[in-house]
Amino acid sequence: MSHPRPLLALTAAAVVTVVTLGTSGIATGSAAAPPALSLRAAAPADPLPTADQLKAALLSNTELGPNFTEVPVGQSSASAGGASPVAGCDALRALLNGTESGPSSQLPHQEVEFDGPDGNPMVTESLTAEDAAQLTSDFTVVTDAFTDCHSLTFNDGTDASVTFTVTPVTLGERHEAPAVRLDGTIGGVPLNGYIAVERFGTVAMSYGFFQRNDASSQLASLYYRAAVAKAERTLGTPAGTATAPPASV
Repeated sequence: MSHPRPLLALTAAAVVTVVTLGTSGIATGSAAAPPALSLRAAAPADPLPTADQLKAALLSNTELGPNFTEVPVGQSSASAGGASPVAGCDALRALLNGTESGPSSQLPHQEVEFDGPDGNPMVTESLTAEDAAQLTSDFTVVTDAFTDCHSLTFNDGTDASVTFTVTPVTLGERHEAPAVRLDGTIGGVPLNGYIAVERFGTVAMSYGFFQRNDASSQLASLYYRAAVAKAERTLGTPAGTATAPPASV
């Protein structure tokens, strides 16, 4: 099974995740996930955190609570395969439709998805380590895409489509941390999603929160802050830091 992800693979899967959440709520089936982005896997100048270190920094039931169930890797919406075109926003379309390509299997990566009762809400997180200079470049691309996108349409391959309005938001303490809110409707069911990215030295975090029949951002912000705090504590690098701090002596 292959499941390494580069920066914002979760962004590529975010639309299908929120669509799957909506269709599961109205029993109309699920959608296929768009392909993951592949970044240039340049040789890092400094040693990167290991996959085990990234796994320890991910959200768990300790932060989310007992009402959430972890979805096994390979069964989550973010891990599904298949092509799913996204249109309506040039900046995000190239990312979500997977127009970038290149090897990424050697980048340390971990991801997790949690489902609430009846799959509502969903919380997803991925951590990927990458050369600091390349991560800075990739982060800029994603930040610009979030800023420039106002609407996008997802087609699930069955002649069904849903259009989401895309609004920049702030989920955590850092107002400059890229985050957007998605709002759409499927079969009369309101869908609401939040996608955010953050960096911790050479580690990029992708975060997603998706819910139906609820427009509040309270839980999305609460769990995002928990994800940032745990990554900072575990990786020993403050959010927004471009390079890791010097080792203490």
